[in-house]
Amino acid sequence: MKALGMIEVYSFTTAVKVADVAAKAADVKIIAFDRNRPFNPGFPVPLIMEVKMEGEVAAVEAALDAAVAYAKSKDRYIVHHIIPRPAETVEKMAYLLDINRDKYNKKLPKSFLGKEEE
Repeated sequence: MKALGMIEVYSFTTAVKVADVAAKAADVKIIAFDRNRPFNPGFPVPLIMEVKMEGEVAAVEAALDAAVAYAKSKDRYIVHHIIPRPAETVEKMAYLLDINRDKYNKKLPKSFLGKEEE
């Protein structure tokens, strides 16, 4: 992995739109969506989402710039980070909480996941 980019936003819908904006802005691959339900019942939103992407450092920076601008325009931005050349253990953690890892990905054809059909 050349670079790992992460952005946290409020709401699932915003996360999907942020992923779309990022993917259209630069040559990045969206690799995971994570969710977190705030522990505090008085928190203003029920769901925080994180979108993770990978690509060349410059591409991830451009994608995150566009994604951050969109999220801020909707008042849904929380934080973002870029990790150039992440260590192998960090790269593995990028997939740790992916909301699709157990259900959705198993239903996709292997060719969609970048694997050859057996």
